[in-house]
Amino acid sequence: MEKLIIVAFIRFKLIFSLNKDSYTRKVMIKIIYILTVLLFCNTSLNAQTELYVSPTGNDLNLGTAEQPLASLTGARNAIRNKKKDQTTKQSFTVIIAEGTYTMKEPLELTPEDSGSPGFPIIYKAAKGAKPVFSGGKKITGFSVNENGVWEAKIPESTYYKWRFDQLYVNNKRAILARTPNTGFLKVNNVQQYIWEKGVKSIPEKAQQKLSFDKTNFKPLQGIDEDDIKHVRFRAFHKWDFTLRPIDKIDKDSLSIVTSGKGMKPWNPIKKGGRIVFENYAAALDTVGEWFLNDKGTLYYKPLKGETPQNTEVIAPVLENLVTLKGDATNNLFVAHIRFEGISFKQCHYSIPIKGFEPNQAAVKLNSSAIMLEGSRDITFSNCEISQIGQHALWFGKGCRNSVVEQCYFHNLGGGGIYLGDFNALEGVEHTQNIKINNNIIQTGGQEFPASVGIWVGHSSDNIITHNDIGNFYYTGISVGWVWGYKPSLAKRNKIAYNHIHHIGWALLSDMAAIYTLGKSEGTVISNNLVNHIHAYSYGGWGLYTDEGSSDIILENNLVYSTKTGGFQQHYGKNNIVRNNIFAYAKSYQLQCGRAEKHRSFNFVNNIIVFNEGMVMKGAWNKINIHISKNMYWNTNKDAYDFNGNTFDEWQQLGHDKHSIIADPYFMDASNFDFRFKKKKNSEKIKFIPFDYSKAGVYGDAEWIEKSKLPQSIVKDFDKIVEENMKTNSLQKRG
Repeated sequence: MEKLIIVAFIRFKLIFSLNKDSYTRKVMIKIIYILTVLLFCNTSLNAQTELYVSPTGNDLNLGTAEQPLASLTGARNAIRNKKKDQTTKQSFTVIIAEGTYTMKEPLELTPEDSGSPGFPIIYKAAKGAKPVFSGGKKITGFSVNENGVWEAKIPESTYYKWRFDQLYVNNKRAILARTPNTGFLKVNNVQQYIWEKGVKSIPEKAQQKLSFDKTNFKPLQGIDEDDIKHVRFRAFHKWDFTLRPIDKIDKDSLSIVTSGKGMKPWNPIKKGGRIVFENYAAALDTVGEWFLNDKGTLYYKPLKGETPQNTEVIAPVLENLVTLKGDATNNLFVAHIRFEGISFKQCHYSIPIKGFEPNQAAVKLNSSAIMLEGSRDITFSNCEISQIGQHALWFGKGCRNSVVEQCYFHNLGGGGIYLGDFNALEGVEHTQNIKINNNIIQTGGQEFPASVGIWVGHSSDNIITHNDIGNFYYTGISVGWVWGYKPSLAKRNKIAYNHIHHIGWALLSDMAAIYTLGKSEGTVISNNLVNHIHAYSYGGWGLYTDEGSSDIILENNLVYSTKTGGFQQHYGKNNIVRNNIFAYAKSYQLQCGRAEKHRSFNFVNNIIVFNEGMVMKGAWNKINIHISKNMYWNTNKDAYDFNGNTFDEWQQLGHDKHSIIADPYFMDASNFDFRFKKKKNSEKIKFIPFDYSKAGVYGDAEWIEKSKLPQSIVKDFDKIVEENMKTNSLQKRG
């Protein structure tokens, strides 16, 4: 058929070129047009190839609806075979039926698996289906011992020494046996012995001895000698944590010995540091905990109502679920592939024998359930990633022009979406132009608490909009990876209309909802809604321009219920902070750090509302800033502390000349309704109202409802904030 249309098309074109009669030429034009449409439609129809995947399928099948394939890898192989036989380009669509698919290996895509601009490769759920691809293994055969603890013998662990570091029970992350069950033990003293100094300020090899008092050492007395090789500790310090095995327990000196990298001088484990011990039999003492011994027996202490009959237990096996492996250096890309409506679950992260040394944002984890390198024009739409031990999705080096939209990332051991590299890669290896829009990224950092919701390293020209990021321990969105004023590749990033909330949980410090580093010319942070950000000690800011952050615009953001400020700048250059609302920080409303000769930032047309704490704290009396046309309002009392100055004294120093103390007339600020009843005073500072209700996800009611954290989590967060502030208050008095 196609050949006949082409022959007819050519003949009519020839006749048309020879015929000069205007009427005939008009008729011929219509015929040529019809033939062109027929040719296009016929080619398009012939270019569509559908393959089917089903839990009841077989990878030896043809991939038809009647004889479906059984796996994504089977579908990939079928496409490869069909490509070899094709004479024209085709678009392949893999249609996946409802069901759970246990993956025997990751889906690995290379340049040969690419589509093209007009002919993409699509892996998608069948209409109405929600297929789940699991990288885990179901554990069965549990018996209940005399203590009510479940036991299951795992042959692979018994005979092949298979171990796993995460476990999922009824779709929830079970707790690896730990001491204490809540809260922390406190370190009494830390001594470090350097074995190998190395060339940097961090010793290459060192031993640390952590000592405890009798009360804090008591839980370690019951550790069996056979368990010591598996015992690990998690020590939390400033913005990071250390995960390490222990070499020795000295019960006489009430101490443990560990070794590895030397501690970072600027962020060591100190006296009074918080620590948790995990992964030993004696710690299995409360419901929801599990432990795998050396003999291959899994123990689980069930929650109320759980029985072996009504409970699904899954141990993750695969270290990755999907990998796209292009070679950007040699211009060999994986390209034009879409994933639609697919869930990926139960991905394992094997904790290294030497543990996990502290590193900001857990970037050195360098692992994700879905990992891309050298990939372009890749789309993830309406997908889900959950129950994993590491980061969810990482666009590594050489990725461009891709989209992640309306995806649900939750129950994550690490972070949500990571862009770029921690090394400055230029040219074809530079990652850029990634759009992350309308996603829910929640409950992360469950294994690696320093992880972030969205991390942008050396990556530029990305659009990060309308995402809901909540229930993380460190930071919501982190942009930039250069400390100071050295060249940075994180430029022209747009961070807008995101809702970032319930971050921190009083676990780590020096953190924020939105955090930036380095020179970021063209980067705009606007129209974001930020609330409930709380650090352990210092920090817990809404917007935080850290070391060297420069040439960034921060405007039209609503920030409320933070610990130590709606805005903080450590040091930077030529940033613009305008037309924002900063409300109800607990300690200080605004902070700044280092004073430098150049203009650090402009702070104009902002509204600051509070009921406790200082207005400003830091180097405000020395820093080079332009601050004007702002409104300040204390809803609790007539007290305004501008870094030790009254408002009049502050103005006499040359600041806030055209600013006012006045009621902004919000609808109900105490209940976080920041709409204006009247604009009488806000117009005096030329404040332009913005609609903060547009921040966060959008779409149908079910999707919006999914973005709301359960009330139990919200209440727990508020409780921890209250306890932390009481502790801080007692420490100040002491």
